[in-house]
Amino acid sequence: MLSELTLSKNRKLMKLKPIHQSPTLKIFSVSTETELELPMVGGIVASGFPSPANDFLDKKIDLNKYLIQHPSTTFIAQTNGNSMIGAGISDKDLLIIDRALEPSDGKIAVCLIDNEFTLKRLQVKKDGIYLVPENPAEKTIKVTEHNNFEIWGMLTFSIQKHF
Repeated sequence: MLSELTLSKNRKLMKLKPIHQSPTLKIFSVSTETELELPMVGGIVASGFPSPANDFLDKKIDLNKYLIQHPSTTFIAQTNGNSMIGAGISDKDLLIIDRALEPSDGKIAVCLIDNEFTLKRLQVKKDGIYLVPENPAEKTIKVTEHNNFEIWGMLTFSIQKHF
């Protein structure tokens, strides 16, 4: 069963309400009612010695405003599987999906094909639309007239947990 998800352990950064679960994606609605400004390091982040300028962090960023352009048409999904690993999207990553954006060739989209959600790169050719995985172990799907098909939304950001 789906449960609420909050993108922050100690503070309410963004509350997500579950709306759908399939074998490939869990989809949540987004609430942007809260604001949480986080310190933002300007310039380049060195991987060596810390910069003395880090003691003077005064620029702030609100991730709701940065990540979400159209709140009423934006959703967050959690991936299940590694079909997009070559695009840097792994199992259990969070995806920011905007339904207001126009699909285009070469972009990554959440598609509904034959009542199943899938995350793939769109490829538009003269003979049709292809849903292309970014994993050589997975097969490309050609959309035909026999498929029940909808481009549900366009990927705008992927959030990964690296620890």
